[in-house]
Amino acid sequence: MFQKKKSHTTVRLVRLFLLAILLVAVILLQAVPGWGDVYAQCIYPIIGKQLSGLSGLVPFAVGDLFIALSLVGVVAWPFYVRFHQKRRWCAGLAGSAEYLVWVYVWFYLAWGLKYSQSDFYHRAGISPAQYTEEDFHAFARHYINRLNASYTPSMLVSPDTLCQEAVKGYKQIAPRWGVHAPFNSHPKVKTMLFSRLASMVGVKGSMGPFFCEFTVNGDVPLSEYPATYTHELAHLLGISNEGEANFYAYVVCTRSSHKAIRFSGYLSLLPHVLNNAYRLMTPEEYAVLCQDIRPEILRLARQNQEFWLSKYNRYIGEAQSRLYELYLKGNRIAEGQKSYSQVIGLLISCEKAQKSFNRLNQPS
Repeated sequence: MFQKKKSHTTVRLVRLFLLAILLVAVILLQAVPGWGDVYAQCIYPIIGKQLSGLSGLVPFAVGDLFIALSLVGVVAWPFYVRFHQKRRWCAGLAGSAEYLVWVYVWFYLAWGLKYSQSDFYHRAGISPAQYTEEDFHAFARHYINRLNASYTPSMLVSPDTLCQEAVKGYKQIAPRWGVHAPFNSHPKVKTMLFSRLASMVGVKGSMGPFFCEFTVNGDVPLSEYPATYTHELAHLLGISNEGEANFYAYVVCTRSSHKAIRFSGYLSLLPHVLNNAYRLMTPEEYAVLCQDIRPEILRLARQNQEFWLSKYNRYIGEAQSRLYELYLKGNRIAEGQKSYSQVIGLLISCEKAQKSFNRLNQPS
């Protein structure tokens, strides 16, 4: 009995020692400048490929189930220790605390350290543009013209076609815009296990960091599905910032040869354009801009908005929003959920950089 207890103590000490080493490694990778980029460029592609390959063998979202069971386990474990094993509450609480630290380490080593990499401008080698109201006006007008031209009444896209177009698109932009190419030719998207709950808080998709899998809410309308798919795929490919994920999804979708995918990409940008337009334009200018949008597109956008509002639960949604805001700011996304709208600044900066490049390379 004494030997068994001694062996158990030794195993526990070794486990805690290993946990301490990994925890220190995570902290250093986040704190030391440049180490986050080393992880992002050299380590994550290996981890992401292996974990996504393993989780892809399972038909359902492993990460969703893992999170649900972990929450139940963390709460239930102290009660199990106290009433079944007849030990003190502190022993059970210590066990739950240790488990949470392991989850914390796993989260960051598997994917979360991507929050410590350089931002889009450093990876793409361009400067952020300080755009004026005139710049935005020109961008908005050009965008509305392309949105109208991309409209298609049929939004049917086969899963294989969407996958092929997304993979092709990310392979094309990966060398230029600072994102990894897909780890394999058939990245497997999964439906969120708790789609109904996700709809109640307005979540259309997610990146499962523990097993490097990306999921889409089963309630997402056809018109939003390609853009949501490519947005979550961007997270799998190492993009942590939500505005950057919006940017990559927009670029990949709008470059597609498939009409429905292309239109979904343009449509995904419409709320961000209108929000910026409402803030930067006069009421008269804003009204004219909205009038220039095809009525079919405005009708579809309203339908999608009403659809999500009908499923939204105010109390659960507000609680989730506050927690997510804290989560983003705790991971160096200072703008919090406002970072989603950074996509406009990214697009304008890229357009300005491309125009400058073209001028410099024109024959004299």
